[in-house]
Amino acid sequence: MLRLVVGLSGASGIVYGIRLLQVLREKNVQTELIMTPTAKQMVELETDHDPEEILSLATRVHRIDDFESTISSGGYLTDGMVIAPCSMKTLAGIACGYASNLLLRAADVTLKERRPLVLVPRETPLNAIHLKNMLQLTEMGTTILPAMPAFYNKPSTANELVDFVVGKALDVLRIEHSLYKKWGTKD
Repeated sequence: MLRLVVGLSGASGIVYGIRLLQVLREKNVQTELIMTPTAKQMVELETDHDPEEILSLATRVHRIDDFESTISSGGYLTDGMVIAPCSMKTLAGIACGYASNLLLRAADVTLKERRPLVLVPRETPLNAIHLKNMLQLTEMGTTILPAMPAFYNKPSTANELVDFVVGKALDVLRIEHSLYKKWGTKD
């Protein structure tokens, strides 16, 4: 069984993290969730969901301040980590190795253990600091997967746009799905 760390940070676009958790649950992937306080606020601001409902989608929930958590150690084996959405604050913390909370520590562990790390940044426009941090993380092996849906598959709903981005994150982690029509397929 796959085990992924999922982080939800305080950026707009919390629907990406919610949908990711839903799909991973459907696929019986074990999820270790870390949700920042600002992410909980985004759930309330941007959706009709209750934060507790989102927490219930995960296999296990970790407090942001729990440095004794299993996921704070490289000895706890996971198959990777996704942070969706990923705020620029979180991205900068990871890029600088500033592991001041469990979300940042888990990302740091993922990097040091050379496991897949996928960040779904949600900010526009980007400034030079954002771009430099993204480049630095890319050079360390991180996949920067901006929430930029495609339109070749002719999406007709916002959910289809979300599914495309979530599907791309699953592609990076080599998890089969049918969330969007792949380029060049006839279906």
